[in-house]
Amino acid sequence: MTVPIRFGYKASAEQFDPRDLLRFSVQAERVGFDSVFTSDHLQPWQHVGGHAPAAMPWLGALGASTERVLIGTSVLTPTLRYHPGVVAQVFGTLGSLFPGRVVLGVGTGEALNEVTLGIPWPEQKERFARLKESIQLIEALWADERVTFDGQFYSVKDATIYDRPAERVPIYIGASGPAATRLAGRIADGWITTSGKSPSLYTDTLIPSLDEGLSKRDPGLGADVDRMIEVKVSFDHDHEQALQDTRFWAPLALTPEQKTSVHDPIEMQRLGDELPIEQAASRFIVSTDPDEHVARIREYLDLGFTHLVFHGPGHDQDRFLRLYGEEILPRLRAPVAS
Repeated sequence: MTVPIRFGYKASAEQFDPRDLLRFSVQAERVGFDSVFTSDHLQPWQHVGGHAPAAMPWLGALGASTERVLIGTSVLTPTLRYHPGVVAQVFGTLGSLFPGRVVLGVGTGEALNEVTLGIPWPEQKERFARLKESIQLIEALWADERVTFDGQFYSVKDATIYDRPAERVPIYIGASGPAATRLAGRIADGWITTSGKSPSLYTDTLIPSLDEGLSKRDPGLGADVDRMIEVKVSFDHDHEQALQDTRFWAPLALTPEQKTSVHDPIEMQRLGDELPIEQAASRFIVSTDPDEHVARIREYLDLGFTHLVFHGPGHDQDRFLRLYGEEILPRLRAPVAS
């Protein structure tokens, strides 16, 4: 299987209300992006100025408002506030409405989206086991006419998903550690990770873990996965503007240990606001020169990533989309096309 090179747009659901987010995403298709992915948060990482539109109904609006872009979650947690059977039904419906255009991206989640609903926050080992079982159940509900399932965490009795697409919805697994990355290689259609970390994490840990998972893959699943990475980019002709645009996303610069168990957006915002702007911007490629910007992006293509989804942090998304459409995407596509 040859995985195509694709360039996507990350719709920042934590930053914009659903109408603006939809308008930006439609514009992303017009300027030449291949995909639009959005997160699924109950609460944003910033209390003041934050947003959290529900991803699943929003994806229905996005599919109806666009014609060709691949659409999906990066990522949704199908284990705690959603029962996997409900996720199977929703994405079966989305796949039926927009055949060949929908991806279900899943992950183990964050306390921010679960604890507020009174759901206990399990240890990582349990969250990982829940994710594996939820994928197993979703796949069974999509594959079989009538399903009875009695797992460690989930069960269904005589369940049928009545509206299933003729073309199966791909499942991508979001992972920033070796265990979930191995799982993606072994069972998933795609692997999702994020940029801006130590190069050795990708070369020495994550990519070898993916390859290890692929080596244990059922031949019936195909030989490879879509290797997707959310690339955090702040491109503007004004360097100070590009730098300051990253401020809203300062919580991204917190360590997993600092943020994974935080359930309150007010506390998350406080932690982010304490960071100097240089640290807030540390996960982003901050550039004013398009050639230099593209050169740094190509480092991820050189690592073997096949699907780069660009997350621009600024509030002026119209400007970001225009600049990317005019100056960045053509430069990226030229060597790929040749």
